[in-house]
Amino acid sequence: MNTKLIMTVAAVFLAAMGFALSFAADEIIKVLGGTPTETQMLCLQLLGAMYYAFALLNWMAKGAIIGGIYNRPVAIGNFTHFVMGSIVLTRAVLTNDTMPASIAVLAGLYVVLAVLFAFITFRHPGTADN
Repeated sequence: MNTKLIMTVAAVFLAAMGFALSFAADEIIKVLGGTPTETQMLCLQLLGAMYYAFALLNWMAKGAIIGGIYNRPVAIGNFTHFVMGSIVLTRAVLTNDTMPASIAVLAGLYVVLAVLFAFITFRHPGTADN
């Protein structure tokens, strides 16, 4: 499994989410059908900062061996984030018929990344494919 590619894709995805949430929080709230409040915008901007920091972590670790016992904190952090995000987003999509299609797409991306990081986290890395 090409962990460098997966880490790069995760980094780019998280960086895009981070930038969007940090600099366009009010527009995102409006697109999702809400009226932005200062508290909501502050929370989304802080979430964006966290996403961007996680993106930088993934970008910096993309060239290292990841899997099994190697870079375990990075693998576990990504695995946990994407599994928990998958559960929350999939549940929201399945239980709410009025959820925007963009949330369903986001849930799908989270599920794919959760599965990929499960493979990375719980297998021994091969030397030829990293």
